[in-house]
Amino acid sequence: MGLLTIGAFAKASRLSPKALRLYDELGLLTPARVDPVTGYRLYAPQQLEQARLVAWLRRLGMPLARIQYVRTLDAVAAAQEVRAFWAQVEADTAARRDLATFLVDHLSRKDPFMSPTAESLGIRYAALSDTGLVRAGNQDTAYAGPRLLAVADGCGSHGGTASAAAVDALKPLETDGVSAGSLLNVLEEVVEQAKQAVHDIAGSGPSVEATGTTLTALFWTGSQLALVHIGDSRVYLLRDGELFQITHDHTVVQSMVDEGRLSPEEAASHPQRSLLVRALGPGADTTPDMRLYDAQREDRYLLCSDGLSTVVPAQDIHRVLAEVSEPEQAVRELIARANGSGGPDNVSCVVADVLELQQ
Repeated sequence: MGLLTIGAFAKASRLSPKALRLYDELGLLTPARVDPVTGYRLYAPQQLEQARLVAWLRRLGMPLARIQYVRTLDAVAAAQEVRAFWAQVEADTAARRDLATFLVDHLSRKDPFMSPTAESLGIRYAALSDTGLVRAGNQDTAYAGPRLLAVADGCGSHGGTASAAAVDALKPLETDGVSAGSLLNVLEEVVEQAKQAVHDIAGSGPSVEATGTTLTALFWTGSQLALVHIGDSRVYLLRDGELFQITHDHTVVQSMVDEGRLSPEEAASHPQRSLLVRALGPGADTTPDMRLYDAQREDRYLLCSDGLSTVVPAQDIHRVLAEVSEPEQAVRELIARANGSGGPDNVSCVVADVLELQQ
C-alpha cells in the first residue's frame, strides 16, 4: 500500500485533518512525506498504529507534551505511564468530588451550631507528643481543644517551628465565631495563613527547601467535623467497633500504590515511604484535602503522625482505641506502643470521643 493522503489517513486514524496538521507542527506525528509542490502531507500506513495511540491518549485527556513523551517509550513503559497518568486523573477527580460534596453539604445545611444535634453532642479529648527513642528533638506538634484537633509533623532544619506555626495558624478557630455559611471560606483562609507561616520560617533558615510540615486537623462544628489534611499524618475513625482510615497519605509511595506499581506490603518497607508529594513548605504542592463528616455518638477519632502509623500495626491501634476508654490513657498507650516498637521517630496522637452532653 502506498502513502495515504491526509484525508484518507485522518479517516483511518480517527483524527481530523486539523489535528494532524497541529501534531505535525508540534513534532508529535510527522508525515512520511510532504509534497514539495503542493505541500500536501502524506502518511505511511505503518503510522496508523501510532496515530491511533495518539487519538486514544487525547481521548483520555492526556496533554500533548506528555503524549510526546509516551511515544518515546517501549510498550511496557508506555503502559506504566498511562497508568500513572490515570491514577493522577482519578486523584484529581476524587479531590474535586470531595470539594463538591463539602459544598453541597455545606450549602444545604442550616447553621450547625443552632441544630438540635449540636446542642446534644460534644467531644472529650487528649493530645500527647513524644520525641521517641532515636531522634534528638521533637519536630511534631499535637493540639486538642474544644473545637480544634490537630497534628503536624515538621521536617528539615526548622521543622519543629514550622509544625507549631501551622497549628497556631488554626487556633483562632477555637474562639472566632464560624457560621455554616462561612465555614469553607474560613478553613481556606486559615490554611493560607498556615502556608504563609511555614514559608516565612523556611525562608529564615539556611536550607529553605528542607523545611516543611504536614498538617492534619479536625474542626468541631457541634454536629460535624471538618477535615483539613495535607501530608502523611493520619486520621482514623472508630465507629461501631470498626476502624477506618479516613485520610489518604500524600506520599510518593502511596502514589505508586494507587498506580498499581507497588503493593501495600511493598510500600510498608519502601525506602522512600516518607517522601511527601504534598506538604506545607516552599516548592511543595500545598493543596489540602477538605471534607465534612457527620458526628455520631460514641465515635472515636485518632489523629496521629507517621511515627505511630509506620511502626504500630493497624490491628494494635484498633485494639487500643476499642479497649482503652479514656482519651488521656489511650494517647499514652499508643505512644508507648510506638516506643515499644523502637521509637524511631517523633510520635504524636490526639484522641477525641463524641459523646452526648449532660442536660
